[in-house]
Amino acid sequence: MTESAPLALIADDEPHLAEYLRQRLKALWPGLELLPTARNGLEAATAMREHAPDIAFLDIRMPGLTGLEVASAADGCFCVFVTAFDHYAVEAFERDAIDYLLKPYTDERLAKTIAKLKEKLDAHIPPTAPTMERLRHALGNGGGRLTWIRAGQGNEVKLIAVDDVCYFHAADKYTTVVTRQGEYLIRTSLKELTEQLDPDHFWQVHRATLVNVRDIEEAGRDFTGHLSLKLRSRPERVAVSRAYANLFKQM
Repeated sequence: MTESAPLALIADDEPHLAEYLRQRLKALWPGLELLPTARNGLEAATAMREHAPDIAFLDIRMPGLTGLEVASAADGCFCVFVTAFDHYAVEAFERDAIDYLLKPYTDERLAKTIAKLKEKLDAHIPPTAPTMERLRHALGNGGGRLTWIRAGQGNEVKLIAVDDVCYFHAADKYTTVVTRQGEYLIRTSLKELTEQLDPDHFWQVHRATLVNVRDIEEAGRDFTGHLSLKLRSRPERVAVSRAYANLFKQM
């Protein structure tokens, strides 16, 4: 590791979140040298090989390679994971050399991460392999369900609690996240969402629709025999395709 200014990499596929972290690090740790932001896992892995940073702030889920996959190839680098998973999924490694930032995080929380990193760097304590194994167990194999959705809204990124989602509807290259308050677009496919969401709480009712079971008030058919759902939080009805009609036989 360097004896002078430590070198850090930020990797996040959401430019606004990456820039926010960059600005907060500049304010809270002026002596930290920052590499250009990596926009996906492949760029992050390349930057790790070429520049050998002392620290990497890695988003858990990125295109190309995940933050876990990038970190598994890191040698002598402290990896701070930036994640939208709740704290139960990451508490297994909370007290170790590798830290995490739970989105949305505060300056106070980031300052604690910085203090931990400075302590390790000053003491020349290398990152430990057992921490990565605990991390893989907690997150790498589905140990935590998705609890937050990041959605673009103009020039900002909105964080939406999964519990507040009424349903997801996929069209073209985007998925619409529908809540009581409004609708937001994300680039995550319905297939990816199905793999990350709790299947007891979100049911697929159409090839393009996942619905929050807790928001369903009733299921009914129109005069043509088509089945649809009335929701508690939205005025529109959600169509149910014939392939999924058996889910509502008892309703």
